[in-house]
Amino acid sequence: MTTGLPTQTQVIELLGEEFARAGYEIEDVVIDPRARPPRITVIADGDTALDLDTIATLSRSASTLLDGLDSHPYLLEVSSPGVERPLTSEKHFRRARGRKVELSLADGSQLTGRVGQTRDDAVALVVRDGRDWVVRDVPLAGIVKAVVQVEFSPPPRAELELAGVYAKRSDHSDEEERG
Repeated sequence: MTTGLPTQTQVIELLGEEFARAGYEIEDVVIDPRARPPRITVIADGDTALDLDTIATLSRSASTLLDGLDSHPYLLEVSSPGVERPLTSEKHFRRARGRKVELSLADGSQLTGRVGQTRDDAVALVVRDGRDWVVRDVPLAGIVKAVVQVEFSPPPRAELELAGVYAKRSDHSDEEERG
């Protein structure tokens, strides 16, 4: 049965270069022909956060490119992966720098901490050690599952500094610690 909509592969091929120019890559494309109107969701991620202005710009570009196809009407959504997405690759950990994560390790233990720098196939994780914060290098190969945790209050500055990220300033810019 044909849906009259582009395929996932067509969407990725058509939009991939445009998203890459903007500094993002397409993580997934979900096509729901049963929705009314049918829905095409493009999930993108990059080393910088996908803000509302960028989403609007990418949506306009994607819409223009997809409108060139001879397809049925559809609703287009562009979004980021969301916090429930598990971290499964080095780039996911790099992009989650400064975020709190819960890890399940290959030895069966659990570890919760803040993502620091990712290098040499390991992630630096800021964890509690008594009353202090310490940095523990965790090999990526030893991580079975990693999920970003939702936080409702700002983390302590000392924890963010160990992760290599300063707290957000009032002008909404992020600064990274350079060492």
